[in-house]
Amino acid sequence: MDKKKQLKKSKALATGLFLLMVVVYAFTTYLAKSNSQAWIGYVNAFSEAAMVGALADWFAVTALFHHPLGIAIPHTNIIEKSKQKIGDNLGSFVVENFLTAENLKPYILKIDAASYLAEFLKKEKNKNAVLKEIKTLLIDLIEKLDDKTVTLFLAKKGEELLKKIPTHDLLANGIQYLMKTNEQEKLVSLLASRIKNFVLENEDLVAEKVKKESYFFIPNFVDKKLAKKISSGLIRFFDEIENDPEHRVRKEINKEIDRFVLELREDPKRLASIALIRDQLLPSSTIETYAHSFWQHIKNLSLSSLEEENSGIISYIAKWIDQLNEQLENEPNLKDKINSWVQFNAFSIILRNANGVGILISETVGHWEGKELSKKLELEVGKDLQFIRINGTIVGGLVGLLIYFFTQLFN
Repeated sequence: MDKKKQLKKSKALATGLFLLMVVVYAFTTYLAKSNSQAWIGYVNAFSEAAMVGALADWFAVTALFHHPLGIAIPHTNIIEKSKQKIGDNLGSFVVENFLTAENLKPYILKIDAASYLAEFLKKEKNKNAVLKEIKTLLIDLIEKLDDKTVTLFLAKKGEELLKKIPTHDLLANGIQYLMKTNEQEKLVSLLASRIKNFVLENEDLVAEKVKKESYFFIPNFVDKKLAKKISSGLIRFFDEIENDPEHRVRKEINKEIDRFVLELREDPKRLASIALIRDQLLPSSTIETYAHSFWQHIKNLSLSSLEEENSGIISYIAKWIDQLNEQLENEPNLKDKINSWVQFNAFSIILRNANGVGILISETVGHWEGKELSKKLELEVGKDLQFIRINGTIVGGLVGLLIYFFTQLFN
């Protein structure tokens, strides 16, 4: 509004001066008819030339922004017609004269981001404001994450991880560990003891099975005797296994375990069967269910933690900020590294996008309405251009006065 008032005032002053010259010219022309005093001719010549100068400069100034008197005279309303050229030239001018390495370097090197950051974080209210923004940002980020997308991502990564895990090696190593700690011996002893006790407690069952499988002509006492011998033999056999660490059955079991471990490591068929079992035990649907449950647990835990007054996550971030601030104050090398990083990246980004700035200026000006651009420029420089009209009026008058003087001198 101030610029509009100043422009209006300057236009009124220039136009008023022109009208004054019109009045002076009319008055002196009238006086010249009835009065022959010399000064009248000089004033008349001055006012006449001043009118011409004022009109000429009014036309020149007006032609920049408008059609004079609304008449579409060629080469007038220049700004509106040439907006694209103005935008292109302005963009090129800024890029070539401002966004150059030589011009930017002195200002970039003055950037002291580390000191600014340290001073900013020293104030408790600033630190609290940063923590509040981080807390809000984290909550917003977690809440906006799509549960299905996260679940599918975790399930996919989990499945990929499971397939990369050498299940056969883990199983083989686990079995070898059990053998080194003789856990298999305890298992064999336990099994032998359980089988022995089962036979002891179920001798009648053995006798019944023997009788059932015996021929009809074999006497009953023979079947009982045979059943007793079988039970005693089984009990004695499993008792030997239980109590003899060097029993051949134990050795055979150990050999079979060693063979199985070797197959787990080297036999392609065994490897394929282990992989198949793994895939059957953990199909994609099951992994997805686990992933969904895991994500919901992490999500709820994170949100509840962030919403607490003394959130553990925020407390950790606050502690990290304090440590950073302390390091910025006490470690000049860290400050230099931060400033160098900021300066380098600022320098690189500006230079890398300098042409983009030029294009942005060009396109922005090019997309403006022609009248809008004319108004913007007229508001910025119109006030000074009105003084061209004023100066044209005065200079024109003085030139006219000199011409009149020399004309009178040589007549």
